Amino acid sequence: MIDFTTLYNEHVDNLFAFGSRFSSNREMLKDCIQDVFVKLFTRSNSLAEVGNPESYLYVSLRNRINDEYRRSMRITDEEPDDSKMRDMAEAEDYQRERQEARQAMTAAIEQFCGKLSPRQQQIITLYYVEQRKYDDICRIMGINYQSVRNLMHRSICRLREYAAQSAVAI
Repeated sequence: MIDFTTLYNEHVDNLFAFGSRFSSNREMLKDCIQDVFVKLFTRSNSLAEVGNPESYLYVSLRNRINDEYRRSMRITDEEPDDSKMRDMAEAEDYQRERQEARQAMTAAIEQFCGKLSPRQQQIITLYYVEQRKYDDICRIMGINYQSVRNLMHRSICRLREYAAQSAVAI
């Protein structure tokens, strides 16, 4: 049996934060969260098999928000006006510009990393790409902890120098 009070108290804030990614309408989000818990409560007998209630809550909230948007779109039936179309085009342009900037930055970083020594490239790859901890890097590279820290520091400094020379901010 599910303890609804505990479930609600543990997840309501996280559900609200999750829902805020989809909508800025706070009252609608509160209503959707309430609807999710009411549905869970009223169907508690048929939902006894829910293995992961937390996952169920997040999926149900996302679906409920989508339902609310679809319902509001049918109710309004408003024609798209020029300002909305212009806003959508500007948002697409902004996203495209951000993507191009990210690609340029990635290419610059790859170019700068290519200028590093093989050991510096290895430590950057281990730490940032493979997300290894310093202790793991010590074992992999066969050097002590302080040497790993020093090598990482020198590598980052060298990358900053290359970026400053080419006027690209990392």
